[in-house]
Amino acid sequence: MPDNKFILNFAPTGLIPTREMTPHVPVRPDEIVRDVLEVADLGVSMVHIHARDPATGKPTHDKEVYGEIIGGIRKKRKDLILCVSTSGRVFNKFDKRSECLNLEGRLKPDLGSLTLSSLNFNKQASVNSPQMIQDLARRMLERGIKPELEAFDLGMINYAKYLIQKGLLQPPYYFNLILGNIACAQADMLHLGLMINELPEGSIWSVGAVGDSQLRMNSIAIAAGGGVRVGLEDNIWFDAERTRLATNRDIVERIVFIARSMGREPLSPKEARSLLKL
Repeated sequence: MPDNKFILNFAPTGLIPTREMTPHVPVRPDEIVRDVLEVADLGVSMVHIHARDPATGKPTHDKEVYGEIIGGIRKKRKDLILCVSTSGRVFNKFDKRSECLNLEGRLKPDLGSLTLSSLNFNKQASVNSPQMIQDLARRMLERGIKPELEAFDLGMINYAKYLIQKGLLQPPYYFNLILGNIACAQADMLHLGLMINELPEGSIWSVGAVGDSQLRMNSIAIAAGGGVRVGLEDNIWFDAERTRLATNRDIVERIVFIARSMGREPLSPKEARSLLKL
């Protein structure tokens, strides 16, 4: 990756934020599309999509909802790299978790998330058995969808190396290093440095962080030459004191301003596609 460029991975929704927590989180497909299009021109390279049931606001695996989101974005921005979630926090059957990978034609995603082990969040487990991880990786390989490798600690990076040995991952490898979760790598420079050091050759990495640590770790990633994952999925507050709820535009604008003050610019979607060999 050019020293002056970085991947800006936008995560607008996630599984957790609700309307009760913040009025700014996009939930319905049209709201998610709206937020993506609103920030796209700020320098977004790719979008990490979680779908919600339009009626209840709860997470859904329904590929029709994913298709509505992808179709709405691509109607205006065909260039954006789009990643769908195969998360195990709510659904843990392969047919449900992989459903969004079966979209075809202009609705087919570019990437699919792949969490590399089981882990505990504050109030919920994300269960990812070895067989589930390998089956999802195999489906992505068969479909020509690049895994977005989600690593919350060193062991998950080691498991990615195991998948490489099994021929289930192809370079370049794109990692989201997500720090600050209560039961995983913490949001500090030592934990991040160890994770970066363990990445396999041919890796491209971005850094996300949970809650108040999002801004700090995004900024460290920019300074260290990596990319960022940013959005209301991981943090709904604009300030550490939690006096102001953020919008997606607020936090994307801020990290782009910080990056430019360090002489770095987001990769365009076209540049990111070339880098990731999509």
